Amino acid sequence: MSDWTSGYVAEVDYTHDFFHEMTPAVMALAATSKGQKHNLAQTDLSYCELGCGQGFTANLLAAANPHIQFHAMDFNPAHIAGARDLAAETDLDNVHFYERSFADFEQEESLPKQFDIIALHGVMSWVSQENQQHIVAFIRRRLKPGGMVYVSYNSLSGWAAMMPLRRILLDRATQGTGPLEDRIAEALRFAGQLEGAGARFFKANPIAGSRLEKSRKMSRNYLAHEMFNADWTPFHFADLAGDLSAAKLNFLSSTSLLDHVDDICLTPQQRAMLEAESDPVHRESLRDVLVNEQFRSDLFVKGGRSHTERGAIGAWFATPLALTQRYNGGALRLSWRLGEIALDPAQYGPILEALQAGPATVRRLLDQGAFGQMTWGEISRLLRLLIGSGTLSPCLPLEGIKAREARCQAFNLAVCKRAEDSDTLRFLASPVTGGGLELDRFEQLFLLAYSEGKAAPVDWAALAWSILSAQGQRLHHDGQVLEQAEENLAVLQARASAFAARRLPLCKALGLIPASAEGAIAATTAEPTREAAA
Repeated sequence: MSDWTSGYVAEVDYTHDFFHEMTPAVMALAATSKGQKHNLAQTDLSYCELGCGQGFTANLLAAANPHIQFHAMDFNPAHIAGARDLAAETDLDNVHFYERSFADFEQEESLPKQFDIIALHGVMSWVSQENQQHIVAFIRRRLKPGGMVYVSYNSLSGWAAMMPLRRILLDRATQGTGPLEDRIAEALRFAGQLEGAGARFFKANPIAGSRLEKSRKMSRNYLAHEMFNADWTPFHFADLAGDLSAAKLNFLSSTSLLDHVDDICLTPQQRAMLEAESDPVHRESLRDVLVNEQFRSDLFVKGGRSHTERGAIGAWFATPLALTQRYNGGALRLSWRLGEIALDPAQYGPILEALQAGPATVRRLLDQGAFGQMTWGEISRLLRLLIGSGTLSPCLPLEGIKAREARCQAFNLAVCKRAEDSDTLRFLASPVTGGGLELDRFEQLFLLAYSEGKAAPVDWAALAWSILSAQGQRLHHDGQVLEQAEENLAVLQARASAFAARRLPLCKALGLIPASAEGAIAATTAEPTREAAA
């Protein structure tokens, strides 16, 4: 009997995460930041995700981007069944899930002939060399000219010291018996014993010890897929770029705009070394060593086209931006590879204040005088910092916002209702950015109460507590489990009040929920109250 898993972990489900870098608007801005043209402003696009896991990213993006047809595949039938359930629950008609292997995915007759975007998060590092070849062959045949590939993967520079330890962990887990989660825990304990016994490996590779400590605190589900597959490949950039060149792909850029700003990533001496390297592939390989890169998220393009200098600035001018973090006029502190980034409040303050009124294009901000006397070089650098740090986000055009709002709010209601039972889903869809915003379980329950017409934070806390108490759950506060109902309610009320002041306005501005409780999406649903059900 053949092993349908091909050595990939199947007995433990993958996490239900959303990956911001896979948002089409984010990919488009990464290209714009590098002066490259893209085809992602079209109204009829096709997007393929290879190895979609639970399919949550594909579902969220489909809700927020109805102008794009999403096609997502995974070999795990449980993942695909769950992804289809969520799509059906929220009436998403532009996302299609397939239970396929990389070897037979092209045999799917309902697939489009070619795609504008092909995306795969972490997959290349976690599958066999044979499956890597299937992936490259699929991209070669199915990506449109001018199309983009998003690929994220472990980088050899940052993982080299961990490779012997990872093998010990894998071998130890393989030798054990029982559930994989237990075997992972035992393997981590064994590695700790090695370190405690004075293994010289840890003395020669101190980063391995810190990674081991970090791994102990991680979700076992995540670790199973990250480190305990039969295949695990940290890539030297030049090797991956060489493989993708067989599909006529050229490197375009990192999706991280912070990595587009060299002076916050590299010292002057390092920048000089990098600038002396003329070959773009060799330059990226050298950069990985200079910054000790652990994980890359890259864009490749099939047929790259550069803007003229004027066209590149024009593309920036046409980009709409929105606030994605609360701004109260205080100091903004950012840090990256070299530590804290010096920012001038006189420069960023007017920009963030202007965007509190709603999304605006860079041109409109310029016309409003939000950039003061800054040069274009200073403006574009500051925008990269604000976007790369998550303070701002690129947006979709205003056209079609009403239809996107209805779809996103239906999707978000379904996600918030699932928060009644678990904290598995942690992102809601934004019709403004075309991406997601992270909210924890309590915040989702507060939004659920708000959508049902409950206007006061005290009522949101009461609804959350009625759900938690019926399930026998209690809150932790200052390291203690709160046993009394009054104590739990007090903490929930404090959290609800903070949410009302800090996060609810942002949720409204990004279109996650209706702007007011009147006409809320859940108000028309007829079901017993939770108090009665409890």
